[in-house]
Amino acid sequence: MSLTPVGALVGRSAVTVLPASVATLPAGKDPEQRRLREVFDQSMGQTLFGQMLKSMRRTVGKPAYFHGGRAEEIFQQQLDQVLAEKLSRASGPALTDPMFELFTLQRS
Repeated sequence: MSLTPVGALVGRSAVTVLPASVATLPAGKDPEQRRLREVFDQSMGQTLFGQMLKSMRRTVGKPAYFHGGRAEEIFQQQLDQVLAEKLSRASGPALTDPMFELFTLQRS
């Protein structure tokens, strides 16, 4: 019996060890540049995905049964925040690469 790695079952994102923003930077970049990239990816990704989840929640009405009331709404906002963080870590750099390049050109 052979064991299958968990990453092969779940997908690529399950085996990511470093944030994608750190992995995409060349090894020679200074720590300040790496930190700037991490913060840029997090803020842009969370803003984009947070607004997307917020808009999606507005289009869906409350269910007739099984609605948890105000407590569900509060915890749903926290869940959306966690989802936005994870989405920005997983696919944020793919979205923010062009924006970060423009940002660094303006800083120079």
